[in-house]
Amino acid sequence: MESIRIFSPASVANISCGFDVLGLALETIGDFMTVIKVPEPGVRITRITGQKLPLEAKKNVAGVAALALLDKFEFEGGFEIEIEKRIKPGSGIGSSAASASGAVWAINELLGHPFSKLELVEFAMEGERLASGAAHADNVAPALFGGFTLVRSYEPLDIIRIPAPEDLFATVVHPLIEIKTADSRKILKTSITLADGIKQWGNLGGLVAGLYTKDYGLIGRSLVDHIIEPTRSILIPGFDEVKRAALNAGALGCGISGSGPSIFALSKGETIAKQTAAVMKEIYGGLEIDYDVHVSNINPYGIKEIY
Repeated sequence: MESIRIFSPASVANISCGFDVLGLALETIGDFMTVIKVPEPGVRITRITGQKLPLEAKKNVAGVAALALLDKFEFEGGFEIEIEKRIKPGSGIGSSAASASGAVWAINELLGHPFSKLELVEFAMEGERLASGAAHADNVAPALFGGFTLVRSYEPLDIIRIPAPEDLFATVVHPLIEIKTADSRKILKTSITLADGIKQWGNLGGLVAGLYTKDYGLIGRSLVDHIIEPTRSILIPGFDEVKRAALNAGALGCGISGSGPSIFALSKGETIAKQTAAVMKEIYGGLEIDYDVHVSNINPYGIKEIY
């Protein structure tokens, strides 16, 4: 192939109890990218629509990730990248991850699959390093693997794909304010109490077990964050009201998507997910804050080629 067009999904990271290690891929929102093999060496971003982002490869997460891949592969030519940006930067649903992971997935396809998905995650993490100052994998992993993913270890990198129950849906509301990931990481505490750690580890194990066993009650009981949410939630207007309303609407659980400001809820069935979306809209309408709302099943495959 000389060119490829792809869909790279948005994602929800942390999922309440799994800071920097858990993520899930969404189905209904993501970026579209076209990558073209060219004879000139290097990486060039030729066009970005939807958002104002740098075209210079070394200043763009897609370019940085692509350059990290090419640094490990001898190739005489290069690549041109076009990005149709549907995920707003700073939204908390993996905008930078979609671009970075999409670039390396597409290039790997054009090169004949020399790299594994795990290796692609490592390249995409370099884009995340540019975006937030931390090379985390909780967004790029689900984008590349699909479904839920657990980063069991960063050194060495070890990623486990977790199956999602078919009837599990996500609702995400994005109040249209921007919270930069780098800024939201700065306010976090660098140490936790043993008591909080024990609670969080129990919830993380419970959530993974609930996903494998399709135990929706266990999933809901495990979607509790004792460490990150109490600090980050103060940056998100209406967070407490949205969470309370989502749970009253029947959602299994509700929390901050990534670093925010987006808020996610997981529900059993599309009907409850849409009811949750309705109450989220009502709250932000009352607060007179513009917002976007997405209802999505869990994306089981991650990035895909668009024909």
